[in-house]
Amino acid sequence: MKQDGRNRTKACAAGALALLALATGCGGNGDGAAAPAPTSTAPAGGQPPGGAAPTAAASTPAASQAAGDAAWAKWNLKPLAPAPAPPADKPIKLERTGTVPVFSEVKTSDKVVFVTIDDGAEKDPKFVEMLTDLKVPITMFLTKDIVKNDYGYFKPLQALGNHIQNHTVTHPVMSKLSPEKQKSEICDDQAALTQQYGTAPLLFRPPFGDGANTPTLNTSVQECGPRAIVLWRESMQIHDMQYQSGDKKLKPGDIILAHFRGPKELKGATMTQMFGELLARIQEQGFSVARLDDYVQPPA
Repeated sequence: MKQDGRNRTKACAAGALALLALATGCGGNGDGAAAPAPTSTAPAGGQPPGGAAPTAAASTPAASQAAGDAAWAKWNLKPLAPAPAPPADKPIKLERTGTVPVFSEVKTSDKVVFVTIDDGAEKDPKFVEMLTDLKVPITMFLTKDIVKNDYGYFKPLQALGNHIQNHTVTHPVMSKLSPEKQKSEICDDQAALTQQYGTAPLLFRPPFGDGANTPTLNTSVQECGPRAIVLWRESMQIHDMQYQSGDKKLKPGDIILAHFRGPKELKGATMTQMFGELLARIQEQGFSVARLDDYVQPPA
């Protein structure tokens, strides 16, 4: 009788272990993956059999939302509304040859603006961290002589999907240069940025916006590769933007200019503080930030 009792005890223990392995996934396929979950017989919206808690997958959207909110809170900001899906029919269509267009906004009914950041003087690691956290799209217009001491700084920003565009070699006033010198400024920057970042810039921005609408500069841009000249409607200072419109309000499709600047140029403020102020001004007016390249169709 004692032997029979021990046998029954062992059998019960083995059964309990088997059930435990099935419930925890320990009896999986040997590679550490959980075993397939048994088919639930619970009604829709109800709990699984046995009153088990819902699976982790069911709470993923909420967890993702919470993580996103926490990322914005980390920088003392309110989350921006997500940008709408990029339009299938791009508002700006670039041609392979001929005169390049000049634009400072994108025609769209989407309540979005586009953030562009110029030069590249300030190389604050905290800004890379900020963009990695917030996933706000930007377009970078880089100047060779300003960024050549640390090309690598901009590669993590590029890896986030942000494109790098042409902003000359030395940041000159373009209208004061000969056609040959204009071409050198644009072509040499084009070559350097293409070599460093693996993609030829599609867009060009003249320093200070100078000469943007002159035939001489347009010809120089054509000869060096970019297929559009990009200006702006607002420029970010330290705490607010300078507006070209009299009502001092953002409009759908506006392009905003900012700069890679630090405390020396921002009166003690950091790059991340300036960028946070910019995002706050955008959020206050109910806009999202979209990626400029998503609204531009490259040449066929």
